[in-house]
Amino acid sequence: MQSIPMTVRGAELMRQELNELKTVTRPKIVNDIAIAREHGDLKENAEYHAAREQQGFCEGRIQEIEAKLSNVQIIDVTKMPNTGKVIFGTTVSIVNVETDEEVKYQIVGDDEADIKQQRISVNSPIARGLIGKEVDDAVTIKTPNGDVEFEIIDVEYL
Repeated sequence: MQSIPMTVRGAELMRQELNELKTVTRPKIVNDIAIAREHGDLKENAEYHAAREQQGFCEGRIQEIEAKLSNVQIIDVTKMPNTGKVIFGTTVSIVNVETDEEVKYQIVGDDEADIKQQRISVNSPIARGLIGKEVDDAVTIKTPNGDVEFEIIDVEYL
């Protein structure tokens, strides 16, 4: 199986979610099922069926997280020398050449991506266009609105 790149922060958040699912969510669902069973006929017991469905989702998520963590490749850019080159985990400041709009993104794994927090997936078109480039490089990225030219103004290894 292919290794999954992830930042130190992303791996820690995933471990926390796994711990929460195993120690809090799973026991709560088991308790909900036990309570629902006490109500009698399981065929027409909506609480029982809802709890069983929740259990399925919870167990599926646990398996998914465990599989990802078993194949994770944690990349800590803070321990790498800052060469000014855009790589996985770096925080990149870019400016739109046409509009002078400046944006800062951290390039992270698929599971960590959150555009509202300026974290973009390494597989996104913007990240793919930036990887391997350096400060002061101009990059043309295909977007839904057409090609957009950006200039890299800073690369941070945070």
